[in-house]
Amino acid sequence: MGLQTRIDAAVSRAIATGRGGVAPSKLSAALEYSTSPGGARIRPTILMSVAMACGDDKPALSDAAAAALELIHCASLVHDDLPCFDDADTRRGKPSVHRAFSEPLAVLAGDSLIVLAFEVLAREARHDPMRCAELVLTLARQTGMPNGICAGQGWESEAQIDLSAYHRSKTGALFIAATQMGAVAAGQEAEPWFELGARIGEAFQVADDLRDTLYDAETLGKPVGQDDLHGRPNAVAALGVDGAIRRLKDILGGAIASIPACPGEAQLAEMVRKQAERLTPVAPARSTR
Repeated sequence: MGLQTRIDAAVSRAIATGRGGVAPSKLSAALEYSTSPGGARIRPTILMSVAMACGDDKPALSDAAAAALELIHCASLVHDDLPCFDDADTRRGKPSVHRAFSEPLAVLAGDSLIVLAFEVLAREARHDPMRCAELVLTLARQTGMPNGICAGQGWESEAQIDLSAYHRSKTGALFIAATQMGAVAAGQEAEPWFELGARIGEAFQVADDLRDTLYDAETLGKPVGQDDLHGRPNAVAALGVDGAIRRLKDILGGAIASIPACPGEAQLAEMVRKQAERLTPVAPARSTR
C-alpha cells in the first residue's frame, strides 16, 4: 500500500467512525465534505515519513496519529474560512463548508473534527497506552493555547503581533506536531524532532506567502490576497519575491540538516527535498502585486 493510499484510508476510517450510528445527516455529510478530497495531505505525509524512518513498529498507531493530525488540520481550514475570520467562499477548488452547508453547520463540523481526532487516538491506546498518551499530549499542545494553532488565530486579534510567535503557532504548530508525533508513534522521543517540524513550518509559511502573491484563485483553489486584505504579516511584503524565495531555500536547507539520526535518515532527507520542490513556486499564473 502506497503512503498516500495508507493516509487516505486512515482518514476515511476516522470519518466513518464520526458518521456512525444515528447521526444528523447534514452534519455527517459536512464531515465527509471537509476532509475529501484531501489536498496534498502534507502534514500526515511528514508524520508517516518520520515514523517509517524511525522503524514504524506499530503501524496502527502511526495510522491513527496521521488521521488525527489531518482531522485537526481540516477543522482549522473549516474554521479559518468562516465569515468571522477569512470569510472565504472557496477551499480546495470547491465551496467552503459554510457556503455549502451553512455557517452553524461549519462551526459544528470543525468542532466535531477536533473531538474526533482525539477519539481516534484514544481508540488505539490498546496498542501502547504510553505512546498514545504522548501522542494526545503532543497534538493538544500544538492545537490549543499557548502555542498551538488556536493561539495563531488569536494573534490576529492583537494590536501588536509577535511575528515569530504568530508564525510558529499559525503555521508551524501542526508541522511540529507532524514530526514529533511520527517519532512518538514509532517509540522515539519527541523533543529532538521539534526543530525539523519548526523549520518545515516556517518554509511552508514563506511558500504560502509566495503562492498568495504569484498565483490566482483558480490555481490555488482558494481566495488570494488574504494577507493584504486582513493586514497580516507576509514574507513577500517584507523581503520581496526574490528575497522570499532565497529565504525559503535557506530554511529548507536548514530543515534537512536538522534531521535527527535515525535508521531512515537518508530517505527522510529525500522526502524533505521532494516537499521543497512542491513548495517552491516556479510558474506564476499572474503578475505580482
